[in-house]
Amino acid sequence: MTRARARGIRESEAIRLLATRLTRPRADGVRLGIGDDAALLEPARGVLVWTVDSCLEGSHFERGLLELGDVAWKALHAAASDLAAMGAKPLGAISALELPPRFSKRELDAFALGQGRAARALGCPVVGGNIARGERLGVTTTVLGVARRPLQRDGARSGDDVWLLGNVGLAAAGFALLRSGRVPKDRAGRRAIDAWRRPRALIREGRSLAAHATAAIDVSDGLGGDVRHLAEASGVRIVLEERELVRSLPRELFAIARLVRREALELALEGGEDYALVATGARAKRPRGARRIGHVTKGRGAVLERADGSPVELARGFDHLAR
Repeated sequence: MTRARARGIRESEAIRLLATRLTRPRADGVRLGIGDDAALLEPARGVLVWTVDSCLEGSHFERGLLELGDVAWKALHAAASDLAAMGAKPLGAISALELPPRFSKRELDAFALGQGRAARALGCPVVGGNIARGERLGVTTTVLGVARRPLQRDGARSGDDVWLLGNVGLAAAGFALLRSGRVPKDRAGRRAIDAWRRPRALIREGRSLAAHATAAIDVSDGLGGDVRHLAEASGVRIVLEERELVRSLPRELFAIARLVRREALELALEGGEDYALVATGARAKRPRGARRIGHVTKGRGAVLERADGSPVELARGFDHLAR
């Protein structure tokens, strides 16, 4: 961690606090973590996989809907999800924090606790970063991983099946519940809210895909939009089958959809931040835990095939630069 001082807590104090919460001994692949000018990692044999993701107050989250530990958790898992989509194992993360004026030691500790828990859940230690003062809370996370056979978006072939690992729609349902102020305390409500507040990057599932899939992508901006990205990168047409997709959705999604006056299928296709994985591959190679939701054909674009056989173009996903 280098430079700058956030009003309300000294830089040196902040670094010591973060090092205490985030450093763990003998982390795999980490030779030197927080405390020097840079971290030292010793990757195993394979291809290095890098990604970076920003989580900014007012753009990616609202402080009123999240605890600081939730912000830290979401930021690290969102970044690590890109590694999951490429079948990579995380080695370590670097976290650049932007702290608003009067951000207190207690607040930083709550953030660091959440980040530490996220790192342990992922097996991805935070090995360094930067602290700066800003107008709003923000964290930019860089994650380094390694993969023997990285998956890419451009390998889908006509004749492949489309698979889903994880759930889609629950995070959007949880967000809609929180925004509405109607938060049921039953299992369905808790699961939906947890899906948005504390999503999980599917690292193990992504690594299992490496030997089976032809292409993959994580669902961060909505299933419909991310499937379009996969189709465009591969130069194919992806057809999601309504019957199969609806069958793959969790039961809780239908209950919450009724509460927020949305269709479960709409939440699944347009809602983001679930960090599920969509992959393509030969039917005989579908890995355990993956559900078939469609198929790949020759052509271009991505459609939803209704139960009556009629196609509906899938909408583009969330645009991070749109106002």
